[in-house]
Order: sequence, then structure tokens, then C-alpha cells
Amino acid sequence: MQERKPATDQEEEPRGRRISIPAPHIDEARLTIIGTAPLVIHRFSAKTKNQLKTNMETGPVGGRRRKREATDTDDLFEASRYRAKQGWDGFHAAAIRLAMIAACRLVDYKMTLAKMSLFVVADGWDATEPQIPLVRILGAKATKQEDMARVSNGNPYVTVRAAYHDWRANLVLRYDADQFTLDDVSNLLMRAGQQVGICEGRPFSKDSAGMGWGTFKLEGSES
Repeated sequence: MQERKPATDQEEEPRGRRISIPAPHIDEARLTIIGTAPLVIHRFSAKTKNQLKTNMETGPVGGRRRKREATDTDDLFEASRYRAKQGWDGFHAAAIRLAMIAACRLVDYKMTLAKMSLFVVADGWDATEPQIPLVRILGAKATKQEDMARVSNGNPYVTVRAAYHDWRANLVLRYDADQFTLDDVSNLLMRAGQQVGICEGRPFSKDSAGMGWGTFKLEGSES
């Protein structure tokens, strides 16, 4: 058997090429949105959450289905709102981010890249669930809105939610400037406001074609 010669420097296998990774270039955009339709909010009920937690810890209760308890509609209205520690009303900050990511479908931009490139800076945090980031609702007070709806089995019921008319909000958006320009962010937000919407009854609702709620425009824009 022929003895194998030791490899020289010239004969070594080429190593992988060096990759140069630049630091992220994150910019901020401060934009004001103005509601063009009522903003309707319905946060998950704390009472229902506690009941689900109890069922999880103790197991389901057998026997006949329990009767629906009497509920004060004012309590339902209050439970539907997001309130910051400072007392002001807001909406979940993720609503804007999700709407902008969804709007990427309209311009053939990869939503997976938008998930890593668009962020909303919260104005504050929810008073009862401090992990929830909020954007402050300006120019409108919460009003109790009662609508007819149907549960999954088709039975009708009255749903009570908080609604805000003539509302607006100041947004602080952080974005990857290697992916988007300021004009890109502004235009994507405009599409999100007009074609996707936020919160209940929005045009791009996963459960329906929407109720005409939750749309908005950019301050200073013509449409």
C-alpha cells in the first residue's frame, strides 16, 4: 500500500467563507392614526379565565349543564376594557403590529421578515395583567355597546363591549431600516388601517368579513 503523504498548506480543504454580519439598523417612526370607524374592544374576560383555571385545577364538574348566571351588563362593559396602571384606556399594542404584518400580503412582502422587522413601543401596561402592552386611546371615552351575536352552536346572545368613537392614537414604531424605509412603514400602516383594521369587527377578521369597525388613517393623509 502506498504511504499517504502529509497534506501541505496548498492541499488543505478550503474553509467556509467568512460571513460579515452588520449590526441591526433600527429606526423609529412617530405617527398619529385617526379612527375612520368606531374602535370596538372585547378583552378576554378575567372571570372566564379564572373559571377555566379552576376547571383545569379541579377537573370538569359532572352532571347537568349549569344554568347561566345573571350578569350585570355594566360589569361586562368594564371587563371588556384595557385600562393602564395610570387609569387611561388603551388597546393591545400587538393589534397594530399584527395588522401591519397581515398587510404585507397585499404587497408580496414576506410576513416572516416583517415579524422580525416591525415593532410597536407601548405607551403603558395593563393594570390587571401587567404583561399586556397598551397603546393609549386619545380623544374618545369608552361607551357601552350592546350587539346581537351567536355562539358556536348558533344560539343568539347579547354581547357587551367597549366602543370608542372619534378616536386617535400616537404610535411609536420601531423598524429595521435595512428592510424598510420610513415611507414603506407609513404606507404599510396606511394599508393596515384601511384594509385590515384592528380589534373587533375589523375588515380582515378571521371569523367574518367584519362589521366596518376598527379602521383608521394616518394624520395628514388624504385617505
